[in-house]
Amino acid sequence: MESSTVNKQLEEILERWEKVRRAYEFVEEKHRGQKRASGEPYINHLIETALIVYNIIKDEDSVAAALLHDVLEDTQTTYQEIKELFGVAVADIVQGVTKLSKLSFKDVEKQKAENYRKLILAMAKDIRVIIVKLADRLHNMRTLHYLRKDKQIRIAKETLEIYVPIANRLGIWQVKNELEDLCFMHLYPKEYHTVKEFVAQTQEELKLYLQRYFIPVLKEALEKAGLKPYITYRPKHLYGIWQKTIRKGIRLEDVHDILGVRVLLNEVSECYLALGVVHSIFKPVPGRFDDYISLPKANMYQSLHTTVIGPKGRMVEVQIRTWEMHERAEKGIAAHWAYKEGKSVNDNNIYSWLKNLVESIKGSKNPQELLENVKLELFSEEVFVFTPKGDLVVLPKGATPVDFAFHIHTDIGMHCAGAKVNGRIVPLDYRLQNGDMVEIITHPNKTPKVEWLNFVVTSKAKSKIKAYIRELEKERTLQEGKKKLELYAKAIGLSKEDLIKRISQELQVDEERLYLLVGEDKLTKEKLLSLLGYKKEKVRDKDHKPEAHLSLADVGAIMHQRATCCMPVPGEEVYGVVVKGKGIVIHSSQCPNLQYMLKNLPEKVLKVDYKGSSGRYPTRIRLSVKDRIGILGDVTSTIAKLGVNILEAKTKSLQVGQAIMEFTVEVENYKTLKNLLDALRSVEGVEYVGRLFG
Repeated sequence: MESSTVNKQLEEILERWEKVRRAYEFVEEKHRGQKRASGEPYINHLIETALIVYNIIKDEDSVAAALLHDVLEDTQTTYQEIKELFGVAVADIVQGVTKLSKLSFKDVEKQKAENYRKLILAMAKDIRVIIVKLADRLHNMRTLHYLRKDKQIRIAKETLEIYVPIANRLGIWQVKNELEDLCFMHLYPKEYHTVKEFVAQTQEELKLYLQRYFIPVLKEALEKAGLKPYITYRPKHLYGIWQKTIRKGIRLEDVHDILGVRVLLNEVSECYLALGVVHSIFKPVPGRFDDYISLPKANMYQSLHTTVIGPKGRMVEVQIRTWEMHERAEKGIAAHWAYKEGKSVNDNNIYSWLKNLVESIKGSKNPQELLENVKLELFSEEVFVFTPKGDLVVLPKGATPVDFAFHIHTDIGMHCAGAKVNGRIVPLDYRLQNGDMVEIITHPNKTPKVEWLNFVVTSKAKSKIKAYIRELEKERTLQEGKKKLELYAKAIGLSKEDLIKRISQELQVDEERLYLLVGEDKLTKEKLLSLLGYKKEKVRDKDHKPEAHLSLADVGAIMHQRATCCMPVPGEEVYGVVVKGKGIVIHSSQCPNLQYMLKNLPEKVLKVDYKGSSGRYPTRIRLSVKDRIGILGDVTSTIAKLGVNILEAKTKSLQVGQAIMEFTVEVENYKTLKNLLDALRSVEGVEYVGRLFG
């Protein structure tokens, strides 16, 4: 913007709003002597930012905040000082913009995710924060050439990945388009200049064509129909042209809508009348008509788009809209934002997408998940569907009835049992189409299935399903931990309550956390014994285990057999139980049945050295795994690589995306068995591996 224009517009604003005038005087003093990389006084940046905000939204607090947006970070000014001088609204906006600039991370994904998180939460609190930040970023991009090349590339990439999608989602096209072109210039300079030269060469010829041949014919026909149109044309921005060549795989010479015609009218009914006139005098191009008036975009953009064959056989894009729609198309949501006392972003249905996004990012557990959720909301194309009552619902393209259910209400999604589309039952993974009428069938006993994650596309549906599965997994782990602790308590000779009390005090955790540690195998029996200060000999005393030893190798004539409940193998700690008619039945020291005998009939139990002879011994193992394609093959392959033979295999899939695998395998000794269990724990998706008793 030229200096004379800036000064004139600034004078008008300072005369119009006393608060803005005071803010200008305040920052002029606070930033006095500060320079930008260009060498200009720092206040020039603040003025330019304020003027960009003013041209988006005529709001006194927003413009004042734009002038003040750097005082908290670059001067000694405090939040309290701004609040006292300019009011709480201005102070909150300035603080919100400042918070968007503070954190930094070494991890690029975490940095990007945190930037998204901060921006979205700031939008949810007050949309004016992001408007000021977008204006700040736009002026920084205009002066980016004063920085080092590496900084130019980093800032341009961040702008294209974060700020452009948000400007697009808010419908602030004037900011979005300029940001894209500036990023294009710095990130792809060669392609930028190629497109720029091409447009410069063809634009004048296209203007002449529209002025001489197309617009006069169109205007005359519209006026004959009783309309009073304002007809203009607008150039397509350079980045948009370049993206079109990439998206459609065409040459620059094949882009026909470098200039588009725009028809502005007063009423919605006039727009449809004008469309009829356009199609009656020019032949429409099939597949190139969109009605965004009846089905507005999520950012409230409304217009009729059509492409026709004009005089001399040239294709021309025509946009038809009301003046109100045009204002909203240029300035987006900000164009009809009413700042009234007590009004918040959540008071308007147009922010439903933002509420859903805030909800989903709060449920995101890691940067990758957060980025995925944000991209789903900001980058996806849209599909327009209807509720049975006729209410319009806008979802990302590819959305399913389950996405629709969660969009309507979390409880409906959580108990979704089926769906009807246009009165017919459809699978839950059906991809919704424009105009579909969707009805969700619910049942109180129905709950989300892990398979839904394979087809849902909205961030809200994904985050709610994942949260439910995590809760189910937590409950399964808790129960597993309880069972293990009961066995540990019996083995040590303590009551379960005493064991829990002592270990909880030692680790400074509550009972639930203790169960989870045990269930996740993060607190093994060996670690637990160590925490309690037990030695093996002491444990044997507690278990009433006998001191008598019997070597089966020395008394081979004694009748003995391996217990079928635990199937012990040579080399592990075992005990023999004297059973009438069977001689000695050998049990693993970990066997629950042995623990019972030790507690109730200790006189029948002998300590046995079980070395065994060469050969293979069957025993059972159990795995809990994430149910994924190929995991059974990975597990059996791992077993085979160790030279272990599988005698029997059983698998069972659970509802929550988990699976249980049980194998009877042949091993030479306990060392081979331990190596096998360790190897299986390293297989992707294996969550628990252990012996199977009982």
